[in-house]
Amino acid sequence: MGKILLLLFTVVPLVELWLLLWIGDRVGFWPTVGIVLATGLVGATLAKAEGLRVVQRWQEATSRGQMPEEGVLGGLLVLVGGVFLITPGVLTDVTGLLLLFPPTRRLVAGFVRRRFERGLQNGAVQFTQVGGAGVYTWGSGARRGPPGVIDVEGVDITPGKPELPPSSDD
Repeated sequence: MGKILLLLFTVVPLVELWLLLWIGDRVGFWPTVGIVLATGLVGATLAKAEGLRVVQRWQEATSRGQMPEEGVLGGLLVLVGGVFLITPGVLTDVTGLLLLFPPTRRLVAGFVRRRFERGLQNGAVQFTQVGGAGVYTWGSGARRGPPGVIDVEGVDITPGKPELPPSSDD
């Protein structure tokens, strides 16, 4: 996590600064300022429109009793794309636009989903739930058996046979 934050707060601003200086050298100061302002305004408008579209599709799907096609991850990527577009800079604007367009957003969502699932499987991602009865952590920890083995207890549900509760003699 520290490496990602280092990248976000040092390397990205340096690349943005270099790109702005490079563009300013090619087209001039005021056109560069205009580009930054225009992408910010267009980005805010696009993010709002796309975000409203996602929310509307969620509402329509849930009103029909269905799961939305575009899950929470898609909505989160629209939000991140909007933030990137509002942030001044060329690199963040391009990234924001890619996150707002549905085809590239689906590609990014698939990549994020696969990484997240891998993290759950190898214990790198953890969830902690704090409730009235205590704290529970799941999605991490060592497996009790070999990988791929799920420890279950079977119950015989043969028709006509009375169902007995599991014994506590173990």
